[in-house]
Amino acid sequence: MLRSLLPQVLRAKKLALASAVTAAVALPQLANAELVFNKISTFDVMEGNGSGVAEITDASGNGQQLVYTDAENSQIGFVRIANPYQPKAQGVMDVDGEPTSLVLRGGFVLVGVNTSESFTNPSGKLVIINRFSREVVREIDLGGQPDSVAISPDKMTAAIVIENERDEDLNDGLLPQLPSGALMILDMKGAIADWTLRQADLSPVADAAPAGSDLEPEFVDINDENEAVITFQENNYLAVVDLNTGATINHFSAGSAIINNVDNEEEDLINFDTTLEKRREPDAVTWINNDVFATANEGDYEDENGDQGGSRSFTLFHQDGSIHYEAAESFEHWLASMGHYLDGRSENKGCEPEGIEAGVFGNKNLLFVGSERCNAVGVYDVTSGTPVPLQILPTGIGPEGLKAIAQRGLFIASTESEVADDGIPTMINVFSLKDSKPLYPSIESKFVDGTPIPWVALSGMAADPADETKLYAVSDSFLAEGFIYTIDNTQRPALITERLQVTGASADLDLEGIAKAEDGNFWLGSEGNSDSRPNLVLQVSPQGEVLQEIQLPAELVDQRRSNGIEGIAVTGAAGAEVVYVAIQRAWPDEGDVDGVNTKIGRYDVATGTWGFVHYPLEAEGMGGWVGLSELTLLPNGKFAVIERDKGWGPSTGPVAELKALYTVDLANADFRPYGETLAMVEKSFLYDALPILEKRSIWTAEKLEGFAVTPKGRVFAVTDNDGVDDATGETVFLRLGVWKQLVK
Repeated sequence: MLRSLLPQVLRAKKLALASAVTAAVALPQLANAELVFNKISTFDVMEGNGSGVAEITDASGNGQQLVYTDAENSQIGFVRIANPYQPKAQGVMDVDGEPTSLVLRGGFVLVGVNTSESFTNPSGKLVIINRFSREVVREIDLGGQPDSVAISPDKMTAAIVIENERDEDLNDGLLPQLPSGALMILDMKGAIADWTLRQADLSPVADAAPAGSDLEPEFVDINDENEAVITFQENNYLAVVDLNTGATINHFSAGSAIINNVDNEEEDLINFDTTLEKRREPDAVTWINNDVFATANEGDYEDENGDQGGSRSFTLFHQDGSIHYEAAESFEHWLASMGHYLDGRSENKGCEPEGIEAGVFGNKNLLFVGSERCNAVGVYDVTSGTPVPLQILPTGIGPEGLKAIAQRGLFIASTESEVADDGIPTMINVFSLKDSKPLYPSIESKFVDGTPIPWVALSGMAADPADETKLYAVSDSFLAEGFIYTIDNTQRPALITERLQVTGASADLDLEGIAKAEDGNFWLGSEGNSDSRPNLVLQVSPQGEVLQEIQLPAELVDQRRSNGIEGIAVTGAAGAEVVYVAIQRAWPDEGDVDGVNTKIGRYDVATGTWGFVHYPLEAEGMGGWVGLSELTLLPNGKFAVIERDKGWGPSTGPVAELKALYTVDLANADFRPYGETLAMVEKSFLYDALPILEKRSIWTAEKLEGFAVTPKGRVFAVTDNDGVDDATGETVFLRLGVWKQLVK
């Protein structure tokens, strides 16, 4: 009925756009853009400002200051980015309640603050703060719990969503749960004391939405024509309001999306083999132009039948409710191709697109889509009307606040989650648009029959002894099955072209090391634990079948801990191989001073005998315990090991101090049976990988775990992304040149 109220000009604009795309197609190749985003700085809000989290972030008009919400501490925080390469802490201030959103207007910050005592008695206020003096200029009672706050492009109007969110523990979280929500409009004419608040008329939405008596509006954005688009996530509904009059000029269901080839089982495997139809249930929304807006379809509601919404996608709608573009499964597939898929969310909402932002950078209209659970933002070019994927940007854990500062060529992503005890804080990352090569991704997987080869947690790597272009990697116990991945190292990013499942093992596998023998068979090291999973050396055929299993000596097994076999290397011809394994850390009976020694084992296939030497680990520092993570044969007959600590990043918790390569001469080492006094092998420093990891990582990666040298001596290394679980999720694939030149 209200569609007839749309001005004719809107229909004309819609026709002028590119033809509507209502279903996603196979993901195009990465666009060859002249300009790309690269991270230029990371600000730790916990270390820098003493904040708990950084959620919603906005920027000053000149783009030189950021202000963010910290609901955990009932504060807002300030960061100066006049030099975006070196963000400066500017402290925090209390807002006497839970800040849910904020916007900047000139020298002032408008903060929506939740002061509710209960779900049934919601309350809140708009706090207006002078961002220079940090003084509260005015507080405006909002009559309910605010969520999203937006400001019009002309800075004369603000829209405040009053969500009055439901109690998810009451009646299984089903709607309705009164009181309902609202949209408040703040007219900002004249002095701040003269600003007036009024309520928009959402009665047409209340009459039509599935649970219209409990609207629970979620997010709002405003276009150049002073029209606000509002998402009603739990109602799976959208509305457009004329802020000049407060009238609802259109409203419609967000509908459902069919998503093909997705994973909907949390089985510690990634299988893109299911078709689902899900309510979109949009969270964030952003205008792309005055007719088209984009929604991030996170989902937050389970209906009376137990069906949970959230289509794992983003959608472009016209104002009249017609769909211009549906991303369907393509966003999640794109993330998965870069190792950013978290299987632990497969039964819920998958990658959970939550934040969405648009910005005009030069002559390009760009769209940024944030994945809450996959810890990344997808960047799309929407200049032509149809989104073209450009880049995936890693963000830290749980990107919440997305802000385009187009006039400075900057993009900001703030994260709401942290694992501070492990050294990963909530953070603000600054990306700059430059004429340069993208630093990320450095490795991705090939699409086969419309889906990406799924992968995470690359924990060991080796070169093909007969093919300069091929590398092999294995994934660890984050996946229930063991896999071998073939990598084409000539591609940029490096390209995973095949995945081979390891079959026939007698126990669960935690593959941490791989080597390829001259006869074409693989040798794999599987790390055990202190309980049921044994440490195993596996000989595996080129087809992935286990040919033989070799265990460590029984008397050594009795002393095992969870940090077992972490690297493997092989020499010799078929049937006469000598297999070397690196044990990550000292086991309980070592008798070492301060536990800084571990072992390297040598297994003679022909005789079936083991021998061992001690390896001297570096002393533990601020990065926590130190251990070995790889063992690789070098062209000169010596071996390289990765020695690393448990540290992440430059601050907060265990600090990254040691990510280095050392060499050892194992061919001439004095290997002795376990039980005898073991000799200590000498090591030589080869390469410090910490500086390059600091440069290439969002937050210096903890697990440098794979190292390979090709027949011509080219060197590659890779980090383990921990399956995106309580980790940043990024994988850093390094090209380190020629091994002889590593030491400068």
